[in-house]
Amino acid sequence: MSAIYSENGTHRQNILNAERTRQAAVVAGATQASVNAAELAFYRSCLSSAIANNCGATDFIMALKALGVNA
Repeated sequence: MSAIYSENGTHRQNILNAERTRQAAVVAGATQASVNAAELAFYRSCLSSAIANNCGATDFIMALKALGVNA
């Protein structure tokens, strides 16, 4: 499970939901492309939530950049 935490309850719930979706996609036998897509979707969802809930977005932007995506 993700170790990301926020004091904002809505953002925290959005992160939890995104993590559940990510974990459902990253299963034994998943292709690298599937895992990458799940990671991208997770961080994009977290970034969107951070922006919508006025929370820090820097970590999510950096994670997307590390995955080769300009946020």
